This record gives sequence, C-alpha cells and structure tokens, in this order.
Amino acid sequence: MNTKQYAERVGNYVVTPLTQTTESGQVAAAVSIRRGVYDRVFSFINQFDNAATAARYALKEGRSMVLSNQLN
Repeated sequence: MNTKQYAERVGNYVVTPLTQTTESGQVAAAVSIRRGVYDRVFSFINQFDNAATAARYALKEGRSMVLSNQLN
C-alpha cells in the first residue's frame, strides 16, 4: 500500500488510512497505526470502487481498533 490519504491522532496513536489500486481496478484498503517508533499495518479483505471510500473504511476501522484497545 503506498498512497497515504491523511492521518488522524486518536489518543496516543496516529491512524493513517492507506489505499492501493489493484490489478482488477478495485481499491484495496489498509491502515497504519503508529505510536512512537512502532508502526503496525493492517490490511482488509474488502475492496472498494474508489480510494475515498477505501480510505474512510480504513480510518473508521483503525479508529475502532485503537478505541477498543484491540492492538495487543
């Protein structure tokens, strides 16, 4: 994944949605969740018709992971 859309601070974490167009023309989504020097990237199975929708989905999921403390 190589296209950063924008980042959002959620508590002590920085959540950044990532998108990439696949060979089929769909858009894959992932999210980077960073705290200090540690960065975890989660990819999602769902694919989307456009990058904006994929980024919104990734940001929503990343925010949810941080807020529900699912990173451990």
